[in-house]
Amino acid sequence: MTKKNPLTKALSQYSFILVFIAIFIVYAFTSNGLTWNGVMNIFRHSAVIGIIGIGMGMVCLTGEIDLSVGSMLALISGFAVVIFNLTGSILVTLLFCLAFGALCGCINGVLVGYVKMPAFIVTLATMLIYRSFAQYFCQHIPKDLCGGGSSVYRMVNSLSSYQTFYNFGNGKIATIPIVGLVLILVVAVFTYLTTSTKFGKKVYAIGSNEKGAAMNGINVDLMKTVVFVITGALAGAGAFLWIAMNASSDPATTGKSNEMYAIASAVLGGISMSGGRGKCLGILFGAMSYTVIDKIIVALKMDSLINDAIKGIILLVVILIQLAGPRLKEKFGH
Repeated sequence: MTKKNPLTKALSQYSFILVFIAIFIVYAFTSNGLTWNGVMNIFRHSAVIGIIGIGMGMVCLTGEIDLSVGSMLALISGFAVVIFNLTGSILVTLLFCLAFGALCGCINGVLVGYVKMPAFIVTLATMLIYRSFAQYFCQHIPKDLCGGGSSVYRMVNSLSSYQTFYNFGNGKIATIPIVGLVLILVVAVFTYLTTSTKFGKKVYAIGSNEKGAAMNGINVDLMKTVVFVITGALAGAGAFLWIAMNASSDPATTGKSNEMYAIASAVLGGISMSGGRGKCLGILFGAMSYTVIDKIIVALKMDSLINDAIKGIILLVVILIQLAGPRLKEKFGH
């Protein structure tokens, strides 16, 4: 058996970087002059999707899927606005986002892990439930707590902490968006968690061979529940950044299609939809790749109605490449 060339191995494991570079080069040629601020905007616009994508990647590593993350973002961000308007505390709002997100994720996790319902059906149902709750309560919560909006949750800008919160969401440190730095921190934490801890090894083991993992003493039901809880908490973190950046949340549109963008970020980043393969680091590049694709479409002045079709085609192509790769290696003996 021939030993694999180290360079070939590295290129195989970190192909998501090459994909991002290729897409970025296309963007550089199609945009009207590439600027540092433009590059940093890519970073900023990738923050929320990237963080949600990390959660999606964790779920996918166990061989499951979570279609509710977009609706979760809408529900958590809307209620977080109410909490901020009620308390005026940024810290309380952050803790609420993480706790409420973990609770939403726990509902998914228990139904998938312990009740043994299919993740696709469970999260499809909670996707509808969470979005519906976000819209319903926006109409029935007292308007002063919703910021006076009739159909949108808005942060009250007369609160003393409002400007601090908004500056956090839109501020920069040494020209780098703060929300982008938060994304890097989250990616770093979960890269370490999945590669250097027993927990991470268990996640990969479940995705690679669930029955084998159970036979080796791994509590698969508990692990799956925990992973969904983590995904919910990360959706909560994304919701916190969303309201910090926008000072509002529209329950009808916030997070719309984000479950698909999160899946795309994970897949573009090399996470296998069948579980057990991929790196959380790749999701950072996957999220930025998808953001750049969006900007390329805008730069080319394509009809906005065709945007999602193009993104969908790209997603199908990437998954086809994922499926074809192992088969080609097997066929040609590499």
